[in-house]
Amino acid sequence: MMGRNKYIWQLVLVAAFLAAAAFLGGYVQAREIVVKTNLQQAIDGASHGDVLILTGNTYSGPLSISKSISLLGKNLPNVAGNSEGTVINVTAPNVTIKGLRITGSGILLETQDSGIFLNRTAEGAVVEGNELHNNLIGIYVSGAKNSLVKRNKIVGRSDLRMNERGNGVQVWNAPGTIIEENNISLGRDGIFVTTSKENVFKNNRMENLRFAIHYMYTDKSKVIGNYSRNNHMGYALMSSTHLVVDGNVSEGDKNRGILFNYTNKVTVTGNVVKGGTDKCVFIYNSNRNHFEGNSFSDCNIGIHFTAGSERNVMTRNAFINNRTQVKYVGTRWLEWSTIDGGNYWSDHSAFDLNSDGFADSVYRPNDLTDRVMWQFPSAKLLINSPAVQILRYAQSAFPAVHPGGVVDSAPLMENPTITAVGHAQ
Repeated sequence: MMGRNKYIWQLVLVAAFLAAAAFLGGYVQAREIVVKTNLQQAIDGASHGDVLILTGNTYSGPLSISKSISLLGKNLPNVAGNSEGTVINVTAPNVTIKGLRITGSGILLETQDSGIFLNRTAEGAVVEGNELHNNLIGIYVSGAKNSLVKRNKIVGRSDLRMNERGNGVQVWNAPGTIIEENNISLGRDGIFVTTSKENVFKNNRMENLRFAIHYMYTDKSKVIGNYSRNNHMGYALMSSTHLVVDGNVSEGDKNRGILFNYTNKVTVTGNVVKGGTDKCVFIYNSNRNHFEGNSFSDCNIGIHFTAGSERNVMTRNAFINNRTQVKYVGTRWLEWSTIDGGNYWSDHSAFDLNSDGFADSVYRPNDLTDRVMWQFPSAKLLINSPAVQILRYAQSAFPAVHPGGVVDSAPLMENPTITAVGHAQ
């Protein structure tokens, strides 16, 4: 019996040794290979785990990577496409592409021509520290879950009309993917994501685009510390739930700083929208969102609230120097204060006789006259007429005349001074 047990233990030890050898074999055999020319040939001849060191000036594309290898550039060597299709197409998992300059994709949106295309099987990819110029789409993460796109500089094509251009980074159905610290300009949208979940978009800088971040059908994700400047729109968040939108900046974006469209159960904190924007924030049919500690300043309209958006919390935000602080077209009363207080309004002249930090008088940003002007724009010709002045006096003397709208029952006396994480990098 003892001999038999000893024999079994010997078999177990041999099996364990063979399993360990098989597991470590890839690492033992992994090589660093210096590649000066013919990069595709080097890729085809590489084994899983190999690191290809690119030291030449220019390598010809397109390239196809079907093995779990790394491409590491020294002194930013150029991988140049032939102006057709995708420059680097990745189908293997756990591929790293770092330190390259990638140029020359095709210009067909229907074939999704990209500088780097990560297919569904390319999960766990790392794309870091590259420069991508003159491509249609910069980096497309197409189903490659748990990928990392970090510290890349992506400059789109300026020779195409904006709607003909591709996006800087495009994400489709890639749960767990992180897009952070990228610098993106001159494409269509900086980051476009759709039909995904559990993603992080953090500390990216985006300018001279249509939208900085265009976001659809992507739940349980985070948009944190991004900086949008001189785009048509900063952050367009649509048809998504359970988001965290924190510490982002929109500066000088033309039409909207932040747009919420069918976006529910979102936490919106510490964001700053300022300067040159038609509407700092536009909220359309979005419910159960929590806005706290944001600053909306120097816009034509601070916040436009419409289409039945309900059960949203607005507290301790700052509305500063907007031509119209709030535009709300509706007959319901919306209370914009909580037990922690209301919001700061730069145009609210009030006293604080008991020194509790809250104004003694209620703030109502709009009245019946505003509503008439919004519904019938031609009525603006009568803005200084005696009839309008009488209407304004009647509402101030008899608050019951108000037709419904936003009310802040505990407006803040002092600006809470919000400093967002997102900044010019």
